[in-house]
Amino acid sequence: MSEANSAAMTGDFLAYTLAGTRLGVSEREGVCANGRVRWQWQDEGVLLLEPSVQAFGAPLRSILVSAGVHGDETAPIELLSYFVRDLASGKAALACRLLVILGNVDAMRNAHRYRDDDLNRLFSGRHRQVPDSHEAPRAAALEEAAQRFFAGASSEPGARWHIDMHTAIRASAFERFALLPHTGKPYARAMFEWLGEATISAVLLHTTKGNTYSHFTAETCGAEACTLELGKMRPFGENDLTRFAGADEVVRRLVAGNADSADSAGKQEPPAAPLLRVFTVIDQITKQSDAFELLVEKDVPNFTPFARGTLLARDGDYRYVVAHDEERIVFPNATVKPGLRVSLMVVDTTDATLSQLA
Repeated sequence: MSEANSAAMTGDFLAYTLAGTRLGVSEREGVCANGRVRWQWQDEGVLLLEPSVQAFGAPLRSILVSAGVHGDETAPIELLSYFVRDLASGKAALACRLLVILGNVDAMRNAHRYRDDDLNRLFSGRHRQVPDSHEAPRAAALEEAAQRFFAGASSEPGARWHIDMHTAIRASAFERFALLPHTGKPYARAMFEWLGEATISAVLLHTTKGNTYSHFTAETCGAEACTLELGKMRPFGENDLTRFAGADEVVRRLVAGNADSADSAGKQEPPAAPLLRVFTVIDQITKQSDAFELLVEKDVPNFTPFARGTLLARDGDYRYVVAHDEERIVFPNATVKPGLRVSLMVVDTTDATLSQLA
């Protein structure tokens, strides 16, 4: 494909993806950014970008950046599409292997969270338990895309990253927060420092293995992985993307090798990152049956605190009562199917966590 056509495709990657454009074999790779970047269209919503010339020295980082795993979380989808446009034009710098993924494309087209099942609960092979689900083949394809990408990555510490960008269904006491998967290994100080630079206010630590995309890449691919929650969900075109400028800028700097990119030249160094609040999952509320009741306001914000002894949920003989002096509720959603998680319950572990970073 000519460089002009390459720039057109990569410059409007989101539109190409939503339109269901299928590229012929000869059109699936090319160069852009005045020949400095090679790209390869690997699947619907899956685009690999690499520097055309690799400098001698340390191996390149391999960074996967994904958005749209939930199809109605539009702000990170828009951020990622603009980032691809800037990489294609040469406005943003590329100093790594970069895999860009738009997750649940069918749901994105219909402004739905998902069609049959939550895609972000179907990784680490769980898609095999729901073979008839519309989302099952996509989960398998995204697992394969990540494994193929990281198979070509360096195994040096810090060489593999996955940033999975989301927005929350509801408001939050911390507008921008991150979730780190449980792998059994110590958490890396570099990740916490990076999250602070991204103006993330709080970090939530999982204590058991899960079925999210970031859990999959952390456990299976050895990536430093995180899920970013960047504010409240809104329709395409209604997002104030300036609210996410901090996260956008540090993703760009990470991809640029922490060097000044063309679109940030002349900017001053970012101010010192504020102290992150850290919360650890201590339990979850689970929906047992259709008789389930969540005894909080329907629009209760994420990280709302509740005192010891508060009854939060009931379902037949099942009760959830706050057992710690303070527990906070995260991702409350009573409309899930029976057997699934309604919410996470977390406690503040800031001091203990930050003192033990590797």
